[in-house]
Amino acid sequence: MTNYPVRMARWSAGHPWRAIAGWFLFVVLCLGAGIAAGSNPATSADFGVGEAGRGEAIARAGGLAQRPVERVLIEHRSGGAALDRAAGGAVARDVADRMRKLPEVRSVAAPVWSKDGRAVRVDVTMAGAELDGKKHVDPLRAQTAAVQRAHPELRVEETGGPSISQGVDKLRGSDLSRTELIALPITLLTLLFVFRSVAMATVPLLLALSSIVASVGLSMLASHVFPDAGVGTNVLLLIGLAVGVDYTLFYLKREREERARSGGTLSPRALVELAAATSGRAVVLSGLAVAVSSATLYLADDVIFSSIATAAIVVTLVAVVSSLTVLPALLVRIGARAERRAARKGRAAAVPGQPDVRHNALLRFTARRPAAVLTVAVVALLALAAPLLGMKLTDMGRETHSRQTQGMPAFDRLNAAFPEVKAMHQIVVRAGADRAGEVAGALRDLADRMRHDPGTNGTYTLRTSADRRVTSLVLPVPHYVSTTPAQDSLERLRERYVPDTVGRLDGAVETAVTGDVARYADYPAHQKQKLPLIIGALLLVTFAMTVWAFRSVVLGLVGIALNLLSAGASLGVLTLTFQGSWAEGLLDFDSTGSIGSRVPLFLFVILFGLSMDYQVFVISRIREAALRGAGTRRAVLDGVGSSAGVVTSAAFVMVTVFASFVSLHFIEMKQIGFALAVAVLLDAFVIRVLILPALMLLLGVASWWPSRGPARALRERSKAPAGADLANVG
Repeated sequence: MTNYPVRMARWSAGHPWRAIAGWFLFVVLCLGAGIAAGSNPATSADFGVGEAGRGEAIARAGGLAQRPVERVLIEHRSGGAALDRAAGGAVARDVADRMRKLPEVRSVAAPVWSKDGRAVRVDVTMAGAELDGKKHVDPLRAQTAAVQRAHPELRVEETGGPSISQGVDKLRGSDLSRTELIALPITLLTLLFVFRSVAMATVPLLLALSSIVASVGLSMLASHVFPDAGVGTNVLLLIGLAVGVDYTLFYLKREREERARSGGTLSPRALVELAAATSGRAVVLSGLAVAVSSATLYLADDVIFSSIATAAIVVTLVAVVSSLTVLPALLVRIGARAERRAARKGRAAAVPGQPDVRHNALLRFTARRPAAVLTVAVVALLALAAPLLGMKLTDMGRETHSRQTQGMPAFDRLNAAFPEVKAMHQIVVRAGADRAGEVAGALRDLADRMRHDPGTNGTYTLRTSADRRVTSLVLPVPHYVSTTPAQDSLERLRERYVPDTVGRLDGAVETAVTGDVARYADYPAHQKQKLPLIIGALLLVTFAMTVWAFRSVVLGLVGIALNLLSAGASLGVLTLTFQGSWAEGLLDFDSTGSIGSRVPLFLFVILFGLSMDYQVFVISRIREAALRGAGTRRAVLDGVGSSAGVVTSAAFVMVTVFASFVSLHFIEMKQIGFALAVAVLLDAFVIRVLILPALMLLLGVASWWPSRGPARALRERSKAPAGADLANVG
């Protein structure tokens, strides 16, 4: 582990132009290969989980799966006035005639009038799979716009799953562009402040961005094994910019520190090798920790989390490779120039990450009162974690999308006029073809029993597949999927109506309840079921990585405890902020009273990985000092003191990147960005500067058990003068 980074750095430093050219060729080849292979997007079959997913598979086998549907709403321009029956009917026929001519359209239903007569709608079923509708919706929207221009006195607008999905993609793209405009300049300013050099500040940003570009291509290749659920770009930017800058910053910091320590007596190549032997090893360990932690998301058995895991692993490993290959070459090329500039100005080269007065003060206080500091800090974080006990997980329904999303204003008006289109239940039954009549009769009995159920509107649609093996019953639900009436009706359907009707059919009969409400309910349930497995694997991986890196079982247990504390506190703050309404105006969101079902699991895994970044870097510095013969107390103070500045700088960069995601329009991305920013702040300024030093000071030499290296080094060195620990901090 120590030799490989040094060998790579030695070659890169000895052949800088080859290394630089090779890196950019690698980036181009990765992107080119990805573009050539194309991305493999996830299909509807990939998203199915639980009973809802099983039901969708049955329906798909019978050709009865949900299809992309667009709805054209026609009403008076004022909205509240009654719509002339003749005029509204003529416009509806015009819409239907235009839509039927489009190759993207499978069928057009007869116009449907609202109960109050103020609106009429035309339902247009598109050809192709449900998730493909957004790719082909533009011609339909163009025809709707043409009808609107022909009838300016009316309001003719189109909405539906395809329109809204397309709008989500467009808004997400503009949001990501805005986050780049926020994060990149602030990151550059931070690095300029740290290095006092434009060239040195540009290097981390350039390598992070090139790593992201290479990862985009590699992720496209990987999507042919793990289908892309459409979230990979978000993860690549979110994780790539953070770890890319961090790893480069750790490496650069050590190189500048060794340069200042040598007083100009070492060559740039020698400095690079020193940095590779120390921080290079820490970067490799950190990258592996993030990658292995992210890999536990594959255990979720969910295409979204598989896509997230793939993106996180790829961008992290590429960032590690960039810091170990092209970075040494760049340092050698600009190192001599930096030294000459510093010499002309009559001062040593700037050294980022040196402990400042505040860190010194905190360390001195922690050294004098480790038990008190540990107790207060842990109690404070446990208090922040307390709201986590009341966390409510829900899938974020379509109604939670920002109203700036294409199709959402029309979505609201459509649902107000036609509540029955808000959601639906679909009961699918698979049996022998000779039993189609018997199955249909049982489903009609079910529909009759639910006619007066408050969760449905009393109507239904019954269809049988061409081979008569699959029969589908669709029940409109005039409630949003997240509401109590909708969820209660699903519970009654599954526990009472289905068992009492189709559940009584004898023989080989397969039944499942799917539909909008079932999807909404089953996804969080699936995540809760997988959560213990993933957390267990994550704890095991974290423990094993720490023990392997530092040969210490005690530090492995400490790492687990601190990561749990950090993640718990950040999730508690997330719950307190987003389940209530007090921060709505501050963070520009409408509270759903819940947390997105994907958010905690994603955060838990990613936070464990990112926490290992600082854990590995800080403990590596402490271990270096201990192996030089310093006592545990001196090693802790020197190690934390020498790393505190760079950890602060790296944390500031991460917080900037993560906090920029709070400005996004999508509630789950807001929650993820907010929680990650809070977690990094707590980890960098509380865990690594207060709790970890206090805990190791109290544990003393037992921190390294069962490793005997630090104790042996201490015995071989003469005892330091009394009080030297505090005197040498800073």
